[in-house]
Amino acid sequence: MYDAIVFFDLDGTLFDDQKNVLPSSIEAIKQMSKNNILSVISTGRNIFEVQYVLDETGLDTIVSANGSYVQYQGKKLHQEVIPEKVLDEFTEYANQQGDPVGYFNNRGFWLNRENDATKENFKLLRLDAKVDPDFYHHEDINFMNVFNEDKEEQYQERFKGVLSLVRNNPRALDTMNAGVSKRTGIQILLEAAHLENVPTYAFGDQLNDLQMFDMVDTPIAMANGHKLAKEKAAYVTTSNMDDGIVNGLRHYHLIK
Repeated sequence: MYDAIVFFDLDGTLFDDQKNVLPSSIEAIKQMSKNNILSVISTGRNIFEVQYVLDETGLDTIVSANGSYVQYQGKKLHQEVIPEKVLDEFTEYANQQGDPVGYFNNRGFWLNRENDATKENFKLLRLDAKVDPDFYHHEDINFMNVFNEDKEEQYQERFKGVLSLVRNNPRALDTMNAGVSKRTGIQILLEAAHLENVPTYAFGDQLNDLQMFDMVDTPIAMANGHKLAKEKAAYVTTSNMDDGIVNGLRHYHLIK
């Protein structure tokens, strides 16, 4: 049994502004491992996007795609699959709005079409986006991005009870099966691995971290984070560029 579990969001949290993990954060994670503390990545990204993070940190447990794919000790615990009928309806609606859609699973992703927003988005994420409108017909899809700047309420109303949509960046909405979130992914992990009674902490910065904050004992927000994340946090640490991870862990005596 672990002495504690710490969940780390990536963008704006464990990542610096160049999408790298600070050496001090890597050292802190290794120190916690020696101290019988489990570190878990909890991200809106899919595993294929962040395998290099798992490799450089030595971590093998991750709640990915906002809870749509959960891996524990290198093995799959849970995977959501969005029904093909829902994918068809969502794609048709997005096309009517002129909004590109990205279809993801743990192995890769494709777009149904490109525009300036998709090009900017995947350039920032260091990903090579390819276009294949039929990708979702021959692959299981657990997660989507729909690219727009101001249509949260419109999409949420249209797909209420079918899909959950949350804005994770200015260009796109993360889209999952209804009810799926980092919170549900963490709950699945804790129950399946029999870790329900272990003290839990989470570092995050954005709106898709709010439900994760509700799930853990001690939520910690980054100084660079969204106002609502900081309001919900038990503690606000320094920024992702100013050793926020190390300072937050030290505040709770998880590392020296």
